[in-house]
Amino acid sequence: MGLSLDASIALVPIAPFVAALLAPLVHRLAGPVTGWVLALVPAALFVLLLVNFVAPMTHGETLALAIGWVPSHGLDLAFYVDGLSLIFALTILGVGTLVILYAGAYLAGHHHLGRFLGFMLAFMGAMLGLVLSDNMIGLFMFWELTSITSFLLIGFDHSRQAARRGAIQALVLTNIGGMCLLAGAVVAHQLSGTWLLSELRGMEDLVRQSALYGLVLALFLGAAFTKSAQFPLHFWLPNAMEAPTPVSAFLHSATMVQAGVYLLSRMTPVLGGTEVWTGLLVTFGALTLIWGGLGALKQTDLKQILAQTTIASLGLLVLLIGLGSTAAIAAVVVYFVAHAFYKAALFMVAGAVDHEAGTREITALGGLADKMPVTFIGAALAALSMIGLPLTVGYFAKEEMYLGLVSGEWSAFLVLAVLVLGNALLAGVGLLVMTRPFLGDELPTPKKPHEAPVAMLAGPIVLGGLGFLAGILPDWFGHDVLVPGASAILGQAVESHLSLAINLASPLLWLSILTWLLGVVVFRQATRIRGALRRFDAALGWSADKVFDVCYFALVRFAGAVTRFLHHGNLEYYLVVVFLALGIALFWPLVSLGGLDWITPTAELGDWSQRLVLPDLLPYEWAVLLLAVVGLLAVLIASSRLIAILSLGVQGTALALIFLLFGAPDLAFTQLMVEILSVIILTIVMTNLRLDARDHRPFEDWARDGTLAIVCGAGVSLLLMLVLTGTLDTRLSDFFTQTSVPIAHGANIVNVILVDYRGFDTLGEISVVMGAGIAILALLRRRKGSVATPPVEAGRGGEKGQEV
Repeated sequence: MGLSLDASIALVPIAPFVAALLAPLVHRLAGPVTGWVLALVPAALFVLLLVNFVAPMTHGETLALAIGWVPSHGLDLAFYVDGLSLIFALTILGVGTLVILYAGAYLAGHHHLGRFLGFMLAFMGAMLGLVLSDNMIGLFMFWELTSITSFLLIGFDHSRQAARRGAIQALVLTNIGGMCLLAGAVVAHQLSGTWLLSELRGMEDLVRQSALYGLVLALFLGAAFTKSAQFPLHFWLPNAMEAPTPVSAFLHSATMVQAGVYLLSRMTPVLGGTEVWTGLLVTFGALTLIWGGLGALKQTDLKQILAQTTIASLGLLVLLIGLGSTAAIAAVVVYFVAHAFYKAALFMVAGAVDHEAGTREITALGGLADKMPVTFIGAALAALSMIGLPLTVGYFAKEEMYLGLVSGEWSAFLVLAVLVLGNALLAGVGLLVMTRPFLGDELPTPKKPHEAPVAMLAGPIVLGGLGFLAGILPDWFGHDVLVPGASAILGQAVESHLSLAINLASPLLWLSILTWLLGVVVFRQATRIRGALRRFDAALGWSADKVFDVCYFALVRFAGAVTRFLHHGNLEYYLVVVFLALGIALFWPLVSLGGLDWITPTAELGDWSQRLVLPDLLPYEWAVLLLAVVGLLAVLIASSRLIAILSLGVQGTALALIFLLFGAPDLAFTQLMVEILSVIILTIVMTNLRLDARDHRPFEDWARDGTLAIVCGAGVSLLLMLVLTGTLDTRLSDFFTQTSVPIAHGANIVNVILVDYRGFDTLGEISVVMGAGIAILALLRRRKGSVATPPVEAGRGGEKGQEV
């Protein structure tokens, strides 16, 4: 490929963004095979990682790359690959390849398919950058990019209010978490002196023993809990189901919702191992697990059912990370992979059923196995792994969860009971999803059901098959997946003990059997449980989702009230506030810093002359100054609007002459052009008004505005004269003089300052001028008023009159 192994790390997150930019063009050129073409990008990156990085990671090696970003502040765009980040990256790319294929068929014929696939690839690139970033600022940047791209994907069908609401809700909550992540990174940097996560791992004692440990922990947990939908911040995730099904399959299995899990896993060596860490993660993880499992039983929509099980699974992962034992962390790695396989497959199955049968309601589905046999096989393969039956990777995940919690301690027993109940709820839901749509009597559906296209079947079959392949090859899976991932999280070598051998005397087997039996009970009583839960919701009358709506709309109304108060549209009041603030800004420092101490009752003329330096002007300079004063007086006493506009130009011209006399011809030219354009534009705009009229102003307006004018003018004059009495600090001007030519390659210091040293400032000023010019152009082109056609009389053409 022509790239070194280290350099290829940067290619992984960058390539999807490049493909995203080209996606609309590819759609126009490739047409029906767009999904197949664009899927080559993540597939190639998957092969790149698989061939070049898996072997080093299994031997405990790590690879790092740093690209200069902001060297003056010690910031590099750093990437880091170890067992944990590699597992996440491979899962993102593997599932992403199948999702891109699926999306190409699911949205076949959609005129915005290219745009949609571009969003999906950008989403993939953001998530890859997140899991590969070593720099915490880079991590934050990619973290926010996942929020932005998910907003675009969830709200893709922006014509529907539900889609817009779901997108906004996800963006608001995850961005709050993003701000927590940024703040946490800054505080962690202040404690450790490094931005790199790989270096932070060696400073865990420094962080844990700091007085700011609680703050850092709270900020990172806030980021992780919002992103990974932990109770009570879970409610945005079901509403994200308004996105097209390919988005749901990708978002719920390997991308955004797993970002919080990744962050907690990465920070385990730094923040973990304390009572508060364990207590918070186990408590909130357990609540989320049970809440999500029960929430899934309340639903009848396949996507909503699966969304609620995702909440439960995320709670399960957070709980295991909180436990922090070797077995628990091993379970995190195995269950992450198992969940990614079966959840992406089941969402694709739900989309295929909806696509080919016209509904996702399980109460309206049945007997689809005959019409959609391949889809049913994919659903069965995935659901069996979700249930955790032997020969699936889900079985090993469940075994690892229970391992280490059979110690006999009451706390361990309580956590074990939660895990058994949570897994039973997930098993019952898995049975429900596998059987209700496909088995039993065939029910009439809005569309005549038939098998989905190959591109939509590839995902469920491949991912379901991989779940079984990993289950029947435990030695390979343990050596290449479990050991590198768990070792990277714990920071120490971990051994795999996955085996197909079944020990009838082992309590783990009997705990699994208990889980399956409870799952069967949940499945058989699903209808009754659903009714009871819905009655409970109706009696409760509120939810976190409703609380969000109340808070959000209250914030919107408050913002509207503030906007109406501050932006009332009265230009006169705007100017009063601006000049009042200017007067305060001028005199407050003068008073507080002793700038007016010379104004005393006993002050002598000599004291005044020492503190205030009056200008020593030549006669013609006094004449120009007098011209400005005359222009001012002419504006004040102008007998018409036209004379006031022209008199205003006299002051600007006098100011341009002052610039010219004191050696600033470029400023003089600029000022003169501005004045000419201002007079012309004002004259054109004012043609809509009577230019021969004079605006009458009450005395109180004269008094108010005159006082403000005198205060501001006096403040500026006093400040400038006092500045002239001090010693001029030439360090800045000397710097510009010395560096203008060698660094900026410009002999005109003023131009160099504007273009190089203040380049962004100048760009902003140009943007403001351009915006003002566009606004002026719009005003000039605006028609004086809409022309109404006379109404058509009744009886002429049989139509009533309409006003155009």
